[in-house]
Amino acid sequence: MQRYLFIAIGGALGSVARFWIGTTVAGRMGTRFPFGTLVINITACFIIGLSLEILNRHTSLNPSWRFLIPIGFVGAYSTFSTYEWEIYSNLMQGAFWIAILYLTVSLVAGLIAVAAGVSLAKLVI
Repeated sequence: MQRYLFIAIGGALGSVARFWIGTTVAGRMGTRFPFGTLVINITACFIIGLSLEILNRHTSLNPSWRFLIPIGFVGAYSTFSTYEWEIYSNLMQGAFWIAILYLTVSLVAGLIAVAAGVSLAKLVI
């Protein structure tokens, strides 16, 4: 039962962080290109890379951290379904190049962010 509590707490924090960051970035950068979702997806990739590398290397850490951070927080914070919807919407509106740019930048920057998170975790440990 405790794992569900940690997932719920992480999920609550992740969803609030997603809303706050998404609206803040969109308010500053506009909504024509989905910068808010892009920032959230890239930082989620970084956080999952960092947290899972640390948790995999430090097996002595309480397993509850795995439920709290990568499952609860990142699960609620990451916005892959929104990302897919925004690409689809751009394609349906005829904004082909925005959809392709968004897809490409998300994929490449996301992989770089995961690698950066793993690298930082290796430096910290």
